[in-house]
Amino acid sequence: MNRFFVTPDDMTEDSAAITGEDVKHISKVLRMQSGDRVMLSDGCGYEYLAEIEALSRERVELKLLDKKPCPAEPKQRITLYQGIPKAGKMELIIQKCVELGINGIIPVAAERSVVRVKPGEYRAKQTRYQRVACEAAKQSGRGIIPHIGELTTFKTADMSAYDLILVAYEDERQTSLKEVLRANMKAENIAVIIGPEGGLEIGEVESLINKGGKAVSLGRRILRTETAGMATVAMILYELEE
Repeated sequence: MNRFFVTPDDMTEDSAAITGEDVKHISKVLRMQSGDRVMLSDGCGYEYLAEIEALSRERVELKLLDKKPCPAEPKQRITLYQGIPKAGKMELIIQKCVELGINGIIPVAAERSVVRVKPGEYRAKQTRYQRVACEAAKQSGRGIIPHIGELTTFKTADMSAYDLILVAYEDERQTSLKEVLRANMKAENIAVIIGPEGGLEIGEVESLINKGGKAVSLGRRILRTETAGMATVAMILYELEE
């Protein structure tokens, strides 16, 4: 069933309205009509079975038939701090991590990032990245649209809100991700730190450890930056998700 996101401001107790680009998609591409049913997500973790009542060029009016918590949302809230990779890889990382169940992604201008993005230039990219997240959330049946945050650095990022900070570090040989996860089974607000193609500088690792981070190994093989975040999210949810 086709899924669309609406904001709480566009909803009442028993009705909702879809506006923006989705209106054209519903009417022109999907050719939906009054009486057809869709699934709505409110961006807050709930989903609604809804029936189209009326369509116009700018608005789709719907009647809400049922409401329930979205079963696709994990209890764990995972935020990926991703060192900016080379061109094109960031969108793939966002798409796949949203499909897997991530809560948010924050791009990081790391010391070894090959691509250098100025804050002003990043704002246009952020809009595009957020659109990619939205489309992936629709496709994967998510109850929220994960937020793509402002550009930051590993040294200045505020990590105080997390109860577990996982620093994927290729030079870590003793502590595995599995080991740390099994010692923190009740963790619900988790940060995942992934460096760019060149990895993390030791100063960045030390700064993150000083903020409470735990350096972990992702296994015996060195993963590409675009693979590491996806793999870590999948392993966290496999280990901790009920």
